[in-house]
Amino acid sequence: MTDQPNLKTLRVDGVVAPLRYAAFRYIWLTSVLSNLGILIRGVGAAWAMTEMTSSADKVALVQTATTLPVMLIALPAGAIADMYDRRLVALVALSIALCGVTALTGLQWLHLTTAHLLLVLCFVVGSGMALMNPAWQSSVSEQVPAETLPAAVTLNGISFNIARSFGPAIGGVLVGTAGAVAAFALNAVLYLPLMIALLLWKRAAQPSRLPRERLSRAIVSGVRYITNSLSIKIVLARAVVTGAVGSSISALMPLVARDLLSGGAQTYGVMLGAFGFGAVIGAINIGEVRRRMAGEAALRACMLSMGGATVVAALSREPVLTATALVLAGAAFTVAFTLLDIGAQLSAPRWVAGRSLAAYQAAYSGGIAFGSWGWGHLTDAAGVQTALLVSAGLMLLSPLLGLWLRMPRISARDEDIEAAAVAHPEVRLLLTHRSGPLVVEIEYRIAPEDARAFHTVMQNVQLSRQRNGAYGWSIARNIVDPELWTERYHCPTWLDYLRQRDRWTQSDRVLDQQAAAFHIGPDPVRVRRMLERPFGSVRWKEDVPDRDANEIPPFDRSTSTGIEVSA
Repeated sequence: MTDQPNLKTLRVDGVVAPLRYAAFRYIWLTSVLSNLGILIRGVGAAWAMTEMTSSADKVALVQTATTLPVMLIALPAGAIADMYDRRLVALVALSIALCGVTALTGLQWLHLTTAHLLLVLCFVVGSGMALMNPAWQSSVSEQVPAETLPAAVTLNGISFNIARSFGPAIGGVLVGTAGAVAAFALNAVLYLPLMIALLLWKRAAQPSRLPRERLSRAIVSGVRYITNSLSIKIVLARAVVTGAVGSSISALMPLVARDLLSGGAQTYGVMLGAFGFGAVIGAINIGEVRRRMAGEAALRACMLSMGGATVVAALSREPVLTATALVLAGAAFTVAFTLLDIGAQLSAPRWVAGRSLAAYQAAYSGGIAFGSWGWGHLTDAAGVQTALLVSAGLMLLSPLLGLWLRMPRISARDEDIEAAAVAHPEVRLLLTHRSGPLVVEIEYRIAPEDARAFHTVMQNVQLSRQRNGAYGWSIARNIVDPELWTERYHCPTWLDYLRQRDRWTQSDRVLDQQAAAFHIGPDPVRVRRMLERPFGSVRWKEDVPDRDANEIPPFDRSTSTGIEVSA
């Protein structure tokens, strides 16, 4: 696939702008078919379970078996997406899902499916998709330029909502005429176009100068980055709350149709269609919303709209009025989660994007799962109308969270600095990748009148260092020479230190320059790098020569003329 958009006609703020790029266009179009198949298979699995058992718990477990893997393997899946070729990860994930649904089709055709076997295979399919999602979503930034990334994220949301508008209805007709086996078979067939599109995508590889992290260390790196990134933590917290309080209307929709509207399956289908139609409207207009409103204001408007629509749905007994309210609820729900999705994607640099997205998916999935469970229990105790009104009240109050957890203002991803631009530091001691711990000390000379402003900047420098792999960070002022300040931190190994430098982003560089700008005196900022346990410097036997200072250390020094950073 080749990408040759006409830059003169490209509107970077238009929702369809990413479709000008061939790789994204083909993958997006086939993802619509894949999402359609997933929803059709969901209808078939639920119906197959109702034919095998009358237990409501087992029928509900079909959805649980499909979505539980998202929570269980989100962070490992995100780490794998960041460690390996995301195109190959997506293909492997789709292959797992395809094997699961193919087995389900064959067993259903042979009438060998049992309730437990159905749940196991649904879990297998769900595991494939849980592995697929971080790789697919984080690869969007490799298919389109940075200025169209928000529009591309929006289009991915539209992809699912288009499928959600038609998938359940098609699934119901298909299962009613040809049985659940037809739904399973169609799901398997609709995976194939997406796999072909991924195979045809000529992904531009960006090899690292350093060895790949182990999975366990990659997970730790992702958790460390998230815990030291205020913007990502805010997005995750708002996603949990939005999912928990906003899940009531979709979780209780069957009961709205049956108990409040006195309808049946047809009424339920119409309500689902209204919610899905609203979702498509919301996704199409997300660009206009982002142009007119800041992220916090837009999220508040969405929650207030959802709250008002839920009140109408709780009090209405007219299908037309309820459907109208659900259109508004669907639009607001989609805009809210698209805003959060964009925030999660743009808050993390490329090296940790998969893990950031996986954490976001786990956050909103957990919020929706536990919220749905809670609204179900409240409905059993107090009735569907009361549950909807309580959830509506919480939606109307949730904008108050913005007073403490205000959505970050993010317009573009914090891009990584080119690896070749950051030189490896010169060393004269024989080091291996496992040498360490490494201690870094950076000395600044600061005018007394600038001490408070310098200390404030260094608090942000601390988060920057810790996000990228440092620990034990401190800043100290010399009590004999008050102008002298020493920043100190550790890295577990020499390799971890090199990774920290390779992970630098433009904002990290700006912070470092801000700190260095306070430095006074004729000499530059002084950096010391030391091994806390320098075993490599000791000759354990008399016949073992010391390492010559001119010998090349065991890492690439070909970039030694690059930009030297202070740490």
